[in-house]
Amino acid sequence: MRNEDTYWAHARAILLLALPLIGGHLAQLAIVFTDTAMIGRYGVAELAALTLASTVFSVFFLFGSGFAWAVMPMVACYEAADDHTKIRRATRMGLWLSAGVFALVMPLLWHSGSILLALGQEPQVAADAQTYLRIAGWGLLPALGVMVFKSFLAALEHTRVVFWITVCAAIANALANYALIFGNWGAPELGIRGAAIASLVSHGLSLLGVIAYARLRLPLYPLWQRFWRPDVEMMREVFALGWPIGLTTLAEVGLFAATALLIGLIGPAPLAAHGIALQLSGLTFMVHLGLANVATVRAGQARGRGDTEFLMRDARTLFGLSIATVIITVVAFLTIPEALIGLFLSPDDPQRDTIIAIGVVLLLVAALFQLVDALQVIALGMLRGLHDTRAPMIIAALSYWGLGLPAAYLLGFPAGYGFVGVWFGLVIGLGAAAVLLLHRFLVRANPRRVAPPAGAKA
Repeated sequence: MRNEDTYWAHARAILLLALPLIGGHLAQLAIVFTDTAMIGRYGVAELAALTLASTVFSVFFLFGSGFAWAVMPMVACYEAADDHTKIRRATRMGLWLSAGVFALVMPLLWHSGSILLALGQEPQVAADAQTYLRIAGWGLLPALGVMVFKSFLAALEHTRVVFWITVCAAIANALANYALIFGNWGAPELGIRGAAIASLVSHGLSLLGVIAYARLRLPLYPLWQRFWRPDVEMMREVFALGWPIGLTTLAEVGLFAATALLIGLIGPAPLAAHGIALQLSGLTFMVHLGLANVATVRAGQARGRGDTEFLMRDARTLFGLSIATVIITVVAFLTIPEALIGLFLSPDDPQRDTIIAIGVVLLLVAALFQLVDALQVIALGMLRGLHDTRAPMIIAALSYWGLGLPAAYLLGFPAGYGFVGVWFGLVIGLGAAAVLLLHRFLVRANPRRVAPPAGAKA
Protein backbone atom coordinates (compact mmCIF):
# COMPACT_ATOMS: atom_id res chain seq x y z
CA MET A 1 0.00 0.00 0.00
CA ARG A 2 1.17 3.53 -0.72
CA ASN A 3 2.76 5.58 2.02
CA GLU A 4 0.58 8.66 1.44
CA ASP A 5 -0.68 9.65 4.86
CA THR A 6 -0.71 13.42 4.25
CA TYR A 7 -2.29 15.67 1.67
CA TRP A 8 1.18 16.82 0.66
CA ALA A 9 2.15 13.21 -0.10
CA HIS A 10 -1.00 12.82 -2.19
CA ALA A 11 -0.32 16.08 -4.03
CA ARG A 12 3.27 15.07 -4.78
CA ALA A 13 2.22 11.65 -6.12
CA ILE A 14 -0.55 13.21 -8.21
CA LEU A 15 1.74 15.83 -9.73
CA LEU A 16 4.38 13.25 -10.61
CA LEU A 17 1.75 11.48 -12.68
CA ALA A 18 -0.07 14.56 -13.95
CA LEU A 19 2.75 16.78 -15.22
CA PRO A 20 3.85 14.43 -18.04
CA LEU A 21 0.20 13.88 -19.02
CA ILE A 22 -0.43 17.63 -19.09
CA GLY A 23 2.67 18.07 -21.23
CA GLY A 24 1.42 15.34 -23.56
CA HIS A 25 -1.94 17.06 -23.97
CA LEU A 26 -0.19 20.36 -24.76
CA ALA A 27 2.02 18.58 -27.30
CA GLN A 28 -1.13 17.16 -28.91
CA LEU A 29 -2.50 20.70 -29.17
CA ALA A 30 0.76 21.72 -30.83
CA ILE A 31 0.10 19.15 -33.58
CA VAL A 32 -3.30 20.71 -34.33
CA PHE A 33 -1.83 24.21 -34.23
CA THR A 34 1.00 23.23 -36.61
CA ASP A 35 -1.39 21.68 -39.12
CA THR A 36 -3.62 24.77 -39.09
CA ALA A 37 -0.76 27.26 -39.30
CA MET A 38 1.06 25.51 -42.17
CA ILE A 39 -2.00 24.80 -44.30
CA GLY A 40 -3.19 28.35 -43.58
CA ARG A 41 0.01 29.65 -45.17
CA TYR A 42 -0.46 27.34 -48.16
CA GLY A 43 -3.97 28.47 -49.07
CA VAL A 44 -7.29 29.65 -47.66
CA ALA A 45 -9.31 27.04 -49.61
CA GLU A 46 -7.09 24.25 -48.28
CA LEU A 47 -7.44 25.61 -44.74
CA ALA A 48 -11.23 25.50 -45.03
CA ALA A 49 -11.06 21.90 -46.24
CA LEU A 50 -8.62 20.91 -43.48
CA THR A 51 -10.85 22.50 -40.84
CA LEU A 52 -13.84 20.55 -42.12
CA ALA A 53 -11.91 17.28 -42.51
CA SER A 54 -10.29 17.59 -39.08
CA THR A 55 -13.71 18.09 -37.52
CA VAL A 56 -15.03 14.93 -39.18
CA PHE A 57 -11.95 12.95 -38.15
CA SER A 58 -12.17 14.25 -34.58
CA VAL A 59 -15.80 13.23 -34.17
CA PHE A 60 -15.04 9.58 -34.95
CA PHE A 61 -11.74 9.66 -33.08
CA LEU A 62 -13.33 11.03 -29.91
CA PHE A 63 -16.10 8.46 -29.91
CA GLY A 64 -13.67 5.61 -30.63
CA SER A 65 -11.39 6.85 -27.86
CA GLY A 66 -14.10 5.99 -25.36
CA PHE A 67 -12.89 2.38 -25.43
CA ALA A 68 -9.32 3.54 -24.86
CA TRP A 69 -10.38 5.67 -21.91
CA ALA A 70 -12.21 2.64 -20.50
CA VAL A 71 -8.94 0.71 -20.44
CA MET A 72 -7.39 3.23 -18.03
CA PRO A 73 -9.59 2.65 -14.93
CA MET A 74 -9.79 -1.08 -15.64
CA VAL A 75 -6.02 -1.52 -15.79
CA ALA A 76 -5.54 0.68 -12.70
CA CYS A 77 -8.08 -1.39 -10.78
CA TYR A 78 -6.60 -4.73 -11.86
CA GLU A 79 -3.07 -3.55 -11.09
CA ALA A 80 -4.11 -2.59 -7.56
CA ALA A 81 -5.63 -6.07 -7.25
CA ASP A 82 -2.39 -7.59 -8.68
CA ASP A 83 -4.25 -9.27 -11.53
CA HIS A 84 -1.90 -9.16 -14.51
CA THR A 85 -4.03 -11.50 -16.59
CA LYS A 86 -7.01 -9.15 -16.57
CA ILE A 87 -4.73 -6.21 -17.38
CA ARG A 88 -3.63 -8.01 -20.54
CA ARG A 89 -7.17 -9.04 -21.41
CA ALA A 90 -8.66 -5.55 -20.95
CA THR A 91 -5.94 -3.86 -22.98
CA ARG A 92 -6.17 -6.43 -25.75
CA MET A 93 -9.95 -6.04 -26.04
CA GLY A 94 -9.54 -2.26 -26.01
CA LEU A 95 -7.37 -2.67 -29.10
CA TRP A 96 -9.92 -5.03 -30.67
CA LEU A 97 -12.79 -2.59 -30.15
CA SER A 98 -10.69 0.30 -31.47
CA ALA A 99 -9.96 -1.72 -34.60
CA GLY A 100 -13.69 -2.38 -34.91
CA VAL A 101 -14.44 1.36 -34.81
CA PHE A 102 -11.89 1.92 -37.56
CA ALA A 103 -13.41 -0.82 -39.73
CA LEU A 104 -16.87 0.77 -39.42
CA VAL A 105 -15.71 4.35 -39.92
CA MET A 106 -13.18 4.08 -42.77
CA PRO A 107 -15.83 3.53 -45.51
CA LEU A 108 -17.54 6.74 -44.34
CA LEU A 109 -14.28 8.65 -44.49
CA TRP A 110 -13.53 7.23 -47.94
CA HIS A 111 -16.88 8.49 -49.27
CA SER A 112 -16.94 11.64 -47.14
CA GLY A 113 -17.12 13.97 -50.16
CA SER A 114 -20.65 12.93 -51.13
CA ILE A 115 -21.72 13.03 -47.49
CA LEU A 116 -20.37 16.56 -47.04
CA LEU A 117 -22.04 17.68 -50.27
CA ALA A 118 -25.36 16.34 -48.97
CA LEU A 119 -24.80 18.43 -45.82
CA GLY A 120 -24.54 21.60 -47.93
CA GLN A 121 -20.78 22.11 -48.12
CA GLU A 122 -19.20 23.75 -51.17
CA PRO A 123 -18.15 21.21 -53.83
CA GLN A 124 -14.45 22.11 -53.88
CA VAL A 125 -14.18 22.18 -50.10
CA ALA A 126 -15.94 18.81 -49.88
CA ALA A 127 -13.65 17.34 -52.54
CA ASP A 128 -10.49 18.59 -50.81
CA ALA A 129 -11.75 17.33 -47.45
CA GLN A 130 -12.34 13.89 -48.98
CA THR A 131 -8.83 13.93 -50.46
CA TYR A 132 -7.45 14.55 -46.97
CA LEU A 133 -9.64 11.95 -45.26
CA ARG A 134 -8.91 9.19 -47.78
CA ILE A 135 -5.27 9.41 -46.69
CA ALA A 136 -5.43 10.58 -43.07
CA GLY A 137 -8.36 8.26 -42.37
CA TRP A 138 -6.01 5.28 -42.38
CA GLY A 139 -4.33 6.99 -39.43
CA LEU A 140 -7.47 6.47 -37.34
CA LEU A 141 -6.41 2.87 -36.67
CA PRO A 142 -2.96 3.70 -35.22
CA ALA A 143 -4.36 6.82 -33.50
CA LEU A 144 -6.92 4.78 -31.59
CA GLY A 145 -4.31 2.13 -30.86
CA VAL A 146 -2.02 4.80 -29.41
CA MET A 147 -4.85 5.98 -27.16
CA VAL A 148 -5.32 2.45 -25.80
CA PHE A 149 -1.60 2.12 -25.10
CA LYS A 150 -1.49 5.57 -23.49
CA SER A 151 -4.30 4.55 -21.15
CA PHE A 152 -2.52 1.27 -20.38
CA LEU A 153 0.77 3.07 -19.64
CA ALA A 154 -0.84 5.87 -17.62
CA ALA A 155 -2.75 3.35 -15.48
CA LEU A 156 0.57 1.66 -14.68
CA GLU A 157 2.02 5.12 -13.87
CA HIS A 158 4.36 5.20 -16.87
CA THR A 159 3.35 8.73 -17.83
CA ARG A 160 6.71 10.20 -18.83
CA VAL A 161 6.94 8.00 -21.91
CA VAL A 162 3.46 9.18 -22.93
CA PHE A 163 4.77 12.75 -22.88
CA TRP A 164 7.94 12.05 -24.84
CA ILE A 165 6.21 9.98 -27.50
CA THR A 166 3.66 12.76 -28.05
CA VAL A 167 6.43 15.36 -28.28
CA CYS A 168 8.28 13.22 -30.84
CA ALA A 169 5.05 12.81 -32.80
CA ALA A 170 4.53 16.59 -32.81
CA ILE A 171 8.05 17.14 -34.14
CA ALA A 172 7.67 14.44 -36.80
CA ASN A 173 4.34 15.93 -37.86
CA ALA A 174 5.81 19.43 -38.17
CA LEU A 175 8.79 18.23 -40.23
CA ALA A 176 6.64 16.10 -42.53
CA ASN A 177 4.19 18.98 -43.00
CA TYR A 178 7.01 21.38 -43.89
CA ALA A 179 8.42 18.95 -46.44
CA LEU A 180 5.25 17.60 -48.04
CA ILE A 181 2.86 20.56 -47.99
CA PHE A 182 5.30 23.05 -49.54
CA GLY A 183 7.69 20.70 -51.37
CA ASN A 184 10.74 21.53 -49.24
CA TRP A 185 13.95 19.47 -48.92
CA GLY A 186 13.39 17.90 -52.34
CA ALA A 187 9.99 16.46 -51.44
CA PRO A 188 7.02 16.86 -53.82
CA GLU A 189 4.62 19.75 -53.17
CA LEU A 190 1.43 17.96 -52.18
CA GLY A 191 -0.58 20.63 -50.39
CA ILE A 192 -3.43 19.18 -48.37
CA ARG A 193 -2.42 15.63 -49.38
CA GLY A 194 0.96 16.34 -47.81
CA ALA A 195 -0.75 17.33 -44.55
CA ALA A 196 -2.71 14.06 -44.62
CA ILE A 197 0.43 11.99 -45.18
CA ALA A 198 2.18 13.85 -42.34
CA SER A 199 -0.73 13.03 -40.03
CA LEU A 200 -0.62 9.36 -41.03
CA VAL A 201 3.15 9.20 -40.47
CA SER A 202 2.81 10.87 -37.06
CA HIS A 203 0.17 8.39 -35.85
CA GLY A 204 2.10 5.42 -37.21
CA LEU A 205 5.35 6.42 -35.51
CA SER A 206 3.51 7.01 -32.24
CA LEU A 207 2.03 3.51 -32.35
CA LEU A 208 5.43 1.96 -33.03
CA GLY A 209 6.84 3.94 -30.09
CA VAL A 210 4.28 2.81 -27.52
CA ILE A 211 4.40 -0.81 -28.70
CA ALA A 212 8.20 -0.86 -28.47
CA TYR A 213 8.13 0.64 -24.97
CA ALA A 214 5.51 -1.81 -23.72
CA ARG A 215 7.41 -4.81 -25.08
CA LEU A 216 10.83 -3.72 -23.79
CA ARG A 217 9.97 -2.13 -20.44
CA LEU A 218 6.85 -4.02 -19.36
CA PRO A 219 7.52 -7.71 -20.08
CA LEU A 220 5.21 -8.71 -17.22
CA TYR A 221 2.29 -7.75 -19.44
CA PRO A 222 2.57 -9.80 -22.68
CA LEU A 223 -0.13 -7.92 -24.56
CA TRP A 224 0.40 -9.83 -27.79
CA GLN A 225 0.02 -13.23 -26.16
CA ARG A 226 -2.92 -14.89 -27.93
CA PHE A 227 -3.85 -11.50 -29.36
CA TRP A 228 -5.79 -13.20 -32.17
CA ARG A 229 -8.07 -14.95 -29.70
CA PRO A 230 -11.45 -13.25 -28.99
CA ASP A 231 -12.33 -12.64 -25.35
CA VAL A 232 -16.07 -12.05 -25.36
CA GLU A 233 -16.46 -11.59 -21.61
CA MET A 234 -13.78 -8.89 -21.33
CA MET A 235 -14.81 -7.27 -24.60
CA ARG A 236 -18.29 -6.88 -23.16
CA GLU A 237 -16.87 -5.17 -20.04
CA VAL A 238 -14.68 -2.77 -22.01
CA PHE A 239 -17.55 -1.98 -24.39
CA ALA A 240 -20.02 -1.37 -21.56
CA LEU A 241 -17.61 1.05 -19.87
CA GLY A 242 -16.33 2.69 -23.06
CA TRP A 243 -19.29 3.63 -25.22
CA PRO A 244 -20.79 6.03 -22.62
CA ILE A 245 -17.38 7.74 -22.30
CA GLY A 246 -17.27 8.26 -26.06
CA LEU A 247 -20.77 9.74 -26.15
CA THR A 248 -20.04 11.96 -23.13
CA THR A 249 -17.01 13.41 -24.88
CA LEU A 250 -19.01 13.97 -28.06
CA ALA A 251 -21.75 15.73 -26.09
CA GLU A 252 -19.28 18.26 -24.69
CA VAL A 253 -17.48 18.81 -27.99
CA GLY A 254 -20.84 19.17 -29.71
CA LEU A 255 -21.91 21.84 -27.22
CA PHE A 256 -18.89 23.99 -28.06
CA ALA A 257 -19.41 23.45 -31.79
CA ALA A 258 -23.06 24.48 -31.47
CA THR A 259 -22.21 27.65 -29.53
CA ALA A 260 -19.68 28.57 -32.24
CA LEU A 261 -22.49 28.32 -34.80
CA LEU A 262 -24.68 30.56 -32.62
CA ILE A 263 -22.00 33.20 -32.26
CA GLY A 264 -21.30 32.97 -35.99
CA LEU A 265 -24.85 34.25 -36.50
CA ILE A 266 -23.91 37.42 -34.62
CA GLY A 267 -20.92 38.29 -36.81
CA PRO A 268 -17.34 37.45 -37.78
CA ALA A 269 -15.68 39.61 -35.11
CA PRO A 270 -17.53 37.94 -32.19
CA LEU A 271 -16.79 34.55 -33.74
CA ALA A 272 -13.08 35.37 -33.99
CA ALA A 273 -13.03 36.57 -30.37
CA HIS A 274 -14.93 33.44 -29.33
CA GLY A 275 -12.33 31.26 -31.03
CA ILE A 276 -9.44 33.05 -29.34
CA ALA A 277 -11.07 32.94 -25.91
CA LEU A 278 -11.72 29.21 -26.33
CA GLN A 279 -8.11 28.60 -27.37
CA LEU A 280 -6.88 30.38 -24.23
CA SER A 281 -9.32 28.43 -22.08
CA GLY A 282 -8.33 25.25 -23.90
CA LEU A 283 -4.68 25.70 -23.00
CA THR A 284 -5.48 25.88 -19.31
CA PHE A 285 -8.05 23.09 -19.65
CA MET A 286 -5.17 20.75 -20.53
CA VAL A 287 -4.02 21.08 -16.91
CA HIS A 288 -7.42 20.01 -15.63
CA LEU A 289 -7.62 17.21 -18.20
CA GLY A 290 -4.25 15.87 -17.06
CA LEU A 291 -5.45 15.96 -13.45
CA ALA A 292 -8.67 14.21 -14.52
CA ASN A 293 -6.62 11.42 -16.12
CA VAL A 294 -4.78 10.98 -12.82
CA ALA A 295 -8.14 11.03 -11.02
CA THR A 296 -9.25 8.10 -13.17
CA VAL A 297 -6.08 6.13 -12.45
CA ARG A 298 -6.03 6.81 -8.72
CA ALA A 299 -9.76 6.18 -8.26
CA GLY A 300 -9.31 2.91 -10.14
CA GLN A 301 -6.50 1.96 -7.75
CA ALA A 302 -8.67 2.84 -4.76
CA ARG A 303 -11.48 0.70 -6.16
CA GLY A 304 -9.08 -2.18 -6.71
CA ARG A 305 -8.11 -2.08 -3.02
CA GLY A 306 -11.53 -1.07 -1.66
CA ASP A 307 -9.82 1.93 -0.03
CA THR A 308 -12.41 4.70 0.48
CA GLU A 309 -10.13 6.80 2.70
CA PHE A 310 -7.46 6.91 -0.01
CA LEU A 311 -10.14 7.79 -2.59
CA MET A 312 -11.56 10.73 -0.64
CA ARG A 313 -8.15 12.15 0.31
CA ASP A 314 -7.17 11.93 -3.34
CA ALA A 315 -10.40 13.62 -4.44
CA ARG A 316 -9.91 16.56 -2.08
CA THR A 317 -6.31 16.96 -3.26
CA LEU A 318 -7.24 16.82 -6.93
CA PHE A 319 -10.04 19.35 -6.56
CA GLY A 320 -7.68 21.59 -4.59
CA LEU A 321 -4.98 21.46 -7.28
CA SER A 322 -7.54 22.14 -9.98
CA ILE A 323 -9.01 25.13 -8.13
CA ALA A 324 -5.51 26.52 -7.52
CA THR A 325 -4.93 26.35 -11.29
CA VAL A 326 -8.23 28.13 -11.87
CA ILE A 327 -7.22 30.96 -9.53
CA ILE A 328 -3.95 31.50 -11.40
CA THR A 329 -5.78 31.44 -14.73
CA VAL A 330 -8.49 33.85 -13.61
CA VAL A 331 -5.89 36.33 -12.33
CA ALA A 332 -4.23 36.28 -15.76
CA PHE A 333 -7.55 36.60 -17.60
CA LEU A 334 -8.62 39.56 -15.44
CA THR A 335 -5.31 41.45 -15.36
CA ILE A 336 -3.82 41.05 -18.86
CA PRO A 337 -6.70 40.12 -21.19
CA GLU A 338 -5.67 42.53 -23.97
CA ALA A 339 -2.14 41.13 -24.10
CA LEU A 340 -3.39 37.53 -24.19
CA ILE A 341 -5.89 38.14 -26.98
CA GLY A 342 -3.41 40.26 -28.93
CA LEU A 343 -1.10 37.25 -29.25
CA PHE A 344 -3.53 35.75 -31.77
CA LEU A 345 -4.00 38.86 -33.93
CA SER A 346 -1.89 40.66 -36.49
CA PRO A 347 -1.00 44.25 -35.50
CA ASP A 348 -2.31 45.34 -38.91
CA ASP A 349 -5.66 43.58 -38.65
CA PRO A 350 -8.35 46.26 -39.19
CA GLN A 351 -10.69 44.50 -36.73
CA ARG A 352 -8.02 44.04 -34.06
CA ASP A 353 -9.46 46.59 -31.61
CA THR A 354 -13.01 45.28 -32.03
CA ILE A 355 -11.98 41.66 -31.51
CA ILE A 356 -9.87 42.54 -28.46
CA ALA A 357 -12.76 44.49 -26.91
CA ILE A 358 -15.12 41.52 -27.36
CA GLY A 359 -12.48 39.04 -26.21
CA VAL A 360 -11.86 40.98 -22.99
CA VAL A 361 -15.54 40.62 -22.08
CA LEU A 362 -15.50 36.90 -22.90
CA LEU A 363 -12.44 36.34 -20.71
CA LEU A 364 -14.34 37.94 -17.83
CA VAL A 365 -17.07 35.35 -18.29
CA ALA A 366 -14.36 32.71 -18.66
CA ALA A 367 -13.44 33.33 -15.03
CA LEU A 368 -16.66 31.51 -14.09
CA PHE A 369 -16.39 29.15 -17.01
CA GLN A 370 -12.96 27.93 -15.86
CA LEU A 371 -14.17 27.00 -12.39
CA VAL A 372 -17.20 24.94 -13.39
CA ASP A 373 -15.37 23.30 -16.29
CA ALA A 374 -12.53 22.24 -13.99
CA LEU A 375 -14.87 20.80 -11.36
CA GLN A 376 -16.93 18.81 -13.83
CA VAL A 377 -13.95 17.25 -15.63
CA ILE A 378 -12.29 16.17 -12.34
CA ALA A 379 -15.59 14.68 -11.15
CA LEU A 380 -15.92 12.83 -14.46
CA GLY A 381 -12.39 11.47 -14.04
CA MET A 382 -13.11 10.20 -10.54
CA LEU A 383 -16.35 8.53 -11.63
CA ARG A 384 -14.63 6.79 -14.54
CA GLY A 385 -12.09 5.42 -12.08
CA LEU A 386 -15.01 3.93 -10.16
CA HIS A 387 -16.29 2.35 -13.42
CA ASP A 388 -19.33 4.64 -13.41
CA THR A 389 -19.91 5.97 -16.94
CA ARG A 390 -23.57 5.60 -17.92
CA ALA A 391 -25.10 7.95 -15.35
CA PRO A 392 -22.39 10.60 -16.05
CA MET A 393 -23.23 10.29 -19.75
CA ILE A 394 -26.89 11.05 -19.04
CA ILE A 395 -25.95 13.91 -16.71
CA ALA A 396 -23.65 15.39 -19.35
CA ALA A 397 -26.21 15.11 -22.15
CA LEU A 398 -28.96 16.72 -20.08
CA SER A 399 -26.69 19.46 -18.72
CA TYR A 400 -25.01 20.34 -22.01
CA TRP A 401 -27.87 19.91 -24.45
CA GLY A 402 -30.96 20.04 -22.26
CA LEU A 403 -29.87 23.12 -20.30
CA GLY A 404 -26.64 24.68 -21.60
CA LEU A 405 -27.46 25.04 -25.30
CA PRO A 406 -31.07 26.26 -24.80
CA ALA A 407 -29.78 28.77 -22.22
CA ALA A 408 -27.10 29.94 -24.65
CA TYR A 409 -29.71 30.54 -27.34
CA LEU A 410 -32.27 32.21 -25.05
CA LEU A 411 -29.74 34.51 -23.38
CA GLY A 412 -27.93 35.27 -26.62
CA PHE A 413 -30.91 36.05 -28.85
CA PRO A 414 -34.42 36.45 -27.33
CA ALA A 415 -32.93 38.06 -24.19
CA GLY A 416 -30.62 40.17 -26.36
CA TYR A 417 -27.32 39.60 -24.54
CA GLY A 418 -25.53 38.47 -27.71
CA PHE A 419 -22.19 36.70 -27.43
CA VAL A 420 -22.06 37.28 -23.66
CA GLY A 421 -25.40 35.52 -23.26
CA VAL A 422 -24.16 32.57 -25.32
CA TRP A 423 -21.14 32.21 -23.05
CA PHE A 424 -23.28 32.41 -19.93
CA GLY A 425 -25.26 29.54 -21.42
CA LEU A 426 -21.99 27.56 -21.51
CA VAL A 427 -21.41 28.42 -17.85
CA ILE A 428 -24.93 27.29 -16.93
CA GLY A 429 -24.58 23.96 -18.76
CA LEU A 430 -21.14 23.17 -17.40
CA GLY A 431 -22.14 24.39 -13.93
CA ALA A 432 -25.14 22.06 -13.84
CA ALA A 433 -22.90 19.18 -14.93
CA ALA A 434 -20.37 20.05 -12.21
CA VAL A 435 -22.99 20.07 -9.44
CA LEU A 436 -24.66 16.84 -10.55
CA LEU A 437 -21.40 14.99 -11.20
CA LEU A 438 -19.99 16.03 -7.82
CA HIS A 439 -23.16 14.77 -6.14
CA ARG A 440 -22.90 11.54 -8.11
CA PHE A 441 -19.29 11.07 -7.00
CA LEU A 442 -20.15 11.57 -3.33
CA VAL A 443 -22.87 8.93 -3.66
CA ARG A 444 -20.56 6.50 -5.45
CA ALA A 445 -17.72 7.06 -2.96
CA ASN A 446 -19.75 5.31 -0.26
CA PRO A 447 -17.59 2.59 1.38
CA ARG A 448 -20.19 -0.03 0.50
CA ARG A 449 -19.82 0.84 -3.19
CA VAL A 450 -16.01 1.13 -3.34
CA ALA A 451 -15.22 -2.57 -3.20
CA PRO A 452 -12.59 -4.63 -5.00
CA PRO A 453 -13.78 -6.19 -8.26
CA ALA A 454 -15.09 -9.72 -8.21
CA GLY A 455 -12.29 -12.24 -8.26
CA ALA A 456 -9.63 -9.75 -7.11
CA LYS A 457 -6.72 -11.10 -5.17
CA ALA A 458 -6.57 -10.22 -1.49
